Amino acid sequence: MRAHPGTTRRNLLASSIALVLLTAAAPAAQGVTSGHRAPGGSLVLIGGGLKENNAEVYGEIIERAGGPTARIGVITAASVPESQDPHAGDPDLCSNSACNGAYYADLFKRHGAADAQWIPLDIDHVADADSDAVVAQVESMTGFFFGGGDQYRYVTTLLRGDRHTDSKVLAAIRAKLAHGAVVAGSSAGAQIASGPDMVSGGESYESLRDGSAPGYFDDPTRLGYLPEGGFGFLRSGLVDTHTGAYGREGRALRLASDTGHDRVYALEENTALVVDHPGGNREHMTVLGPHGVAVLDLRDARAHDSASGWSLRRARYSYLTDGDQYDARTWTPQVAPGKQRLTPSSTAPVPANADVFHSAADPDGTAYSFRTTARALASTRAQNSATATTFETGPRFTVTFTKARGFAAFTGDGTGAQTLTALRIDIASQ
Repeated sequence: MRAHPGTTRRNLLASSIALVLLTAAAPAAQGVTSGHRAPGGSLVLIGGGLKENNAEVYGEIIERAGGPTARIGVITAASVPESQDPHAGDPDLCSNSACNGAYYADLFKRHGAADAQWIPLDIDHVADADSDAVVAQVESMTGFFFGGGDQYRYVTTLLRGDRHTDSKVLAAIRAKLAHGAVVAGSSAGAQIASGPDMVSGGESYESLRDGSAPGYFDDPTRLGYLPEGGFGFLRSGLVDTHTGAYGREGRALRLASDTGHDRVYALEENTALVVDHPGGNREHMTVLGPHGVAVLDLRDARAHDSASGWSLRRARYSYLTDGDQYDARTWTPQVAPGKQRLTPSSTAPVPANADVFHSAADPDGTAYSFRTTARALASTRAQNSATATTFETGPRFTVTFTKARGFAAFTGDGTGAQTLTALRIDIASQ
């Protein structure tokens, strides 16, 4: 069976970069800018790795698109085009825009959509984003799904010029969202919903050590961001994906601090953040899926750069799980019914963690490492704080988790911590 589209860390191609540079240099096209907000519809943003059998998430998208009458437009322009896929002719191995579009269209039909169609866009067919025929196809849809890959290809394909004005197709999708359509996306398809300072790459350790820079870089460890952002569907915080699997909490905190953002929505794999009234004063969110969504709160955080390295104090970490809700305007988590406040019973110490951001360089690293330490601390009454370190040294960063004022943990089974709210996070270099 062919690989799931959009699940690798990076798939950077020189031809993609060259095309992006040519597009960025072109004159701005007519259309609304990506700064326009669309509060009428809803978003379903998935942290990547969406499994074929995730009926909860697929069903939510379809229901919001009209249930049995849902017509889903699938956009996979973040994938390589057929011309760059050596397996384009093999339906079991292919992983290009057309192949991935057919994959998702079939899945939506199998999950109950009346129709699902690939919207034929990719970096080999940028001009089609201003095609009246493709716009007509978009306007016949009731919902949209953006697949994974490289979010920069979405910028290349659907935005125009230095001002990032909308192509005709993106303007049509934005109008559909404003009038009640659902827009969903996984991995890069969730990232591209971001407003200003959308992340374009990076790993946590190098991000903490070196900081961020505007742009898109060949080095996948370098923390880059696009100041103009993505499509701007969600602007109340930065968006990151694959957070636990790739240990991206560090890069998310560094990017938010460097760019002056005070909130990050850090999405786990196979799990969705459903956003009602995006961009409006009633923006409200619900978590669906087997893992969770971390909300990183930097309102009281303070960063410091010195000769010994970068540090951050007084950030807050909330980890919301299936059924939990979040009011973006009031910054308030609402724990799902059926979960109770956890009273820690364990007296065991928090296990040592020498790879808090699940480094790719650590052959024995454990996925979801940051979350595991946070939950272990919440579940014990033996200590009120715990430390974990990066695998890399020179410098080594220490992350301190503290059950400070306002912290709470909740459980569904009465034993282990599941949902966490307002755990204090401090990062220091050694």
